[in-house]
Amino acid sequence: MNIDEIEMLKSKFEEKTWSETISYDTWEILKVMSEMVEGFEKLTRIGPCVSIFGSARTLDNHKYYKLTEEVAYLFTKNGYGIITGGGRGIMEAANKGAHFAGGKSVGLNIDLPFEQKPNPFIDSNKLITFDYFFVRKTMFMKYSMGFICLPGGFGTLDEMTEAITLIQTKKLAPFPIILMVKDYWQGFVDWMKEVLLKSNNISPEDLNLFIMVDTAAEAVAAINEFYQKYALKPNF
Repeated sequence: MNIDEIEMLKSKFEEKTWSETISYDTWEILKVMSEMVEGFEKLTRIGPCVSIFGSARTLDNHKYYKLTEEVAYLFTKNGYGIITGGGRGIMEAANKGAHFAGGKSVGLNIDLPFEQKPNPFIDSNKLITFDYFFVRKTMFMKYSMGFICLPGGFGTLDEMTEAITLIQTKKLAPFPIILMVKDYWQGFVDWMKEVLLKSNNISPEDLNLFIMVDTAAEAVAAINEFYQKYALKPNF
């Protein structure tokens, strides 16, 4: 661990006065509220969007980057806006596809000491930068009509399982969740079947909360088919 990490750990063991605790927590609450308000004010005016999750580390010459561009482009041409985490890699590819399709390109950036800087394909009036991951995830969940999960790491798993959990517990409408690139996700899905399901920690129907596809056309068709069942369509 570096010095900053050690100091962060030590601070958790330091006794604080009641006044210090109240002062710190109050300011934290106000910061959270300000991020919530900014997110609600901007995103409520945008319209129907799909969120695209994936790794910030994917290079622009990688096949997953190209696939994401195609996915976002097709979704935009079908009338949806695109929401991403605002960074590089898969997120940049998604915003780029939306940008060149002439659609709405939204970035929910997170302030990190490394890796995360806003990509240049986000609409200038649709970039929001957050300090708190949980506030950022609230915006993804509240303003998305579907979730597209490209290959990614811990952050992608966090966002994907958040959406699955909220739908499973009926805290969120049953929006479609699409895992793209079957070879990438198959091992994770097999683990859910072999470990979670057999341990009775999920129900068989929980495995129907998401689907896996390989192509951009399949992803767009799945979202369109879902909403056509209810005679709904995006209104951009």
